Amino acid sequence: MGALQLADWRRHVFALYAGVRHLSVHDPAAGHELWRSGRDELFAGHPQSPLLPDDRAGFTGLDIAPYDPDWRFELDVRRPDEPQRMVVDSSTDGKIPFSLVGTVRLPYLGTLDVWRLAAYGGGLFLPVKDGLAGMPGGTYGGGRYLLDTVKGADLGSAGDDDSLVVDFNFAYNPSCAYDPSWSCPLAPPGNTLREPVPVGERMPR
Repeated sequence: MGALQLADWRRHVFALYAGVRHLSVHDPAAGHELWRSGRDELFAGHPQSPLLPDDRAGFTGLDIAPYDPDWRFELDVRRPDEPQRMVVDSSTDGKIPFSLVGTVRLPYLGTLDVWRLAAYGGGLFLPVKDGLAGMPGGTYGGGRYLLDTVKGADLGSAGDDDSLVVDFNFAYNPSCAYDPSWSCPLAPPGNTLREPVPVGERMPR
């Protein structure tokens, strides 16, 4: 039954991000509100919620900062000079291979690597670890996810095949931030920013 519940969870996530992309064309803040309320609903009531039972009992909503349009970017993906791969060890899924798609350059912040899951299903993967990682009241110490398209977390392109919407307001915690039995790929050095990113999902207070 767990496999069927996981499939249902992913259907909900794919549908949620489809609604977000539709709304965000004209009103990113409305897309963000849909995303926030949709994630609260899934976390509170779905059998595949990553919340532990004790945490779910008192759950009143994820800690997500208000939408700030200054943290939304439409960026070209710059292809790498040479192929690059990384392999992430996982206690639940074994070794997870990734290949580097390219980098995006963020104004005043630096660059982030964009990865592709080099296994069945493919998918773009864009994690980020910022200056608030691991700080009290800050962000998850291992980093958050901006995109994980194989699981439905996809904000779309910025108009052509070589660009992405990178909106830090949609940065979210991996499941292992809530349940240590999960094993999640964390942000590698090329996905680390020195500056604090005060938007998106924070750690529970």
